[in-house]
Amino acid sequence: MIVLKATQDKFLGVLQSVAGIVERRHTLPILANVLIRKTGSQLQFTTSDLEIQIRTNAELDGDEGDFTTTVGARKLIDVLRSMPSDQTVSLESSQNKLILKGGKSRFTLQTLPAEDFPLVQEAASFGPVFAVPQKVLKELLNQVSFAMAVHDIRYYLNGILFVAEGNQLSLVATDGHRLAFSSSTLDVEVPKQEVILPRKTVLEMQRLLSDKEGAIEMQFAGNQAKFSFEGMEFVTKLVEGKFPDYNRVIPKNHKNIVTLGREPLLRSLQRTAILTSEKFKGVRLNIEPGTLRVASNNAEQEEAVDELDIDYGGDSIEIGFNVTYLIDALNNMNQDMVKIELADSNSSALLTIPDNAAFKYVVMPMRI
Repeated sequence: MIVLKATQDKFLGVLQSVAGIVERRHTLPILANVLIRKTGSQLQFTTSDLEIQIRTNAELDGDEGDFTTTVGARKLIDVLRSMPSDQTVSLESSQNKLILKGGKSRFTLQTLPAEDFPLVQEAASFGPVFAVPQKVLKELLNQVSFAMAVHDIRYYLNGILFVAEGNQLSLVATDGHRLAFSSSTLDVEVPKQEVILPRKTVLEMQRLLSDKEGAIEMQFAGNQAKFSFEGMEFVTKLVEGKFPDYNRVIPKNHKNIVTLGREPLLRSLQRTAILTSEKFKGVRLNIEPGTLRVASNNAEQEEAVDELDIDYGGDSIEIGFNVTYLIDALNNMNQDMVKIELADSNSSALLTIPDNAAFKYVVMPMRI
């Protein structure tokens, strides 16, 4: 049976959309495979790592009929990548193997039975469906994901908090040293729901979401989230645990406020960061009326100093920061101006976008 027939780029695109979560080495060998299910002329591709499951439907030519099997996902992708993008390829079933043909090439691939493929058990009941444009969710994720913790023992920090309430969707990430908050308005009113999406899910969503206006639908259950967009269905386990109260972390009423160009500040920090050491990424910010001075030094007694002219008439403050934390935030904003709010040299700083309450970034100072 000819399971499918399509151009290399079309078939490869479908496979790559589901294969991001597939681990090359797994305790269960079948999890390195993609589940291919054909019903009539409809093809469905599914991958899983037991915590995340991605499924997509595709319209590809081939014989009509019912057929199901699993085959190594990465191997199939590697073979397809070695072929020209406009070449027509076919996938045929033969006994317990799949034969991939393209031009004068022929690859015989081992399969494992579909009934052994462990599908993720979907939650019995999900909350109400709500949607935002893909572009909006991608932007929200980009604005906060860099602040997620990596392998923190406080496992609930290794992900992003999604809060849907009323007509607002807010995303929050923190690693204990900094916190990023971003929000968007929903078209519908939803009851309050709070879930923590795991880090791997967040990274995979960022890879899959496009800059299109097309909607992505979301539903949350007690221990699962489901996303549907562009013929794809993405189901993921959630991180259990209590996320910190982010509202208490975001400073209110800091009286010293500097508004300056995001790009000049970013360039200044990047220049100064060159002379920080690998272990100690500290820079000093001296803020005085009219001037912002950024300085760093290292164990070799080298020093960098950079000055920016600013419109500022508040207190003189000297404050230290991990320069990476500031650069991360500025790199993930795409606005021209940034607003920095400070109290003194020992309090956390608040970075926002002028006239935009939807984004807030809090960074703790460091002793230098």
